[in-house]
Amino acid sequence: MRSDAFSSLVTIIYLLIGLVVASSHAFFTHLNTVMPVLSAVLAVLLWPLVLLGVDLHLK
Repeated sequence: MRSDAFSSLVTIIYLLIGLVVASSHAFFTHLNTVMPVLSAVLAVLLWPLVLLGVDLHLK
């Protein structure tokens, strides 16, 4: 049970960092169609790549 709580906490922290990184790289602007929404989701989940300079903006 204790490891479940730890893994949940790590997951929440990972996603929060992803939200901050994606927000700071303008992934949450113009979320009016599917592609920008998918770009934002990818940026949140793959935020280390965003920090390394990978462009996850889908066109």
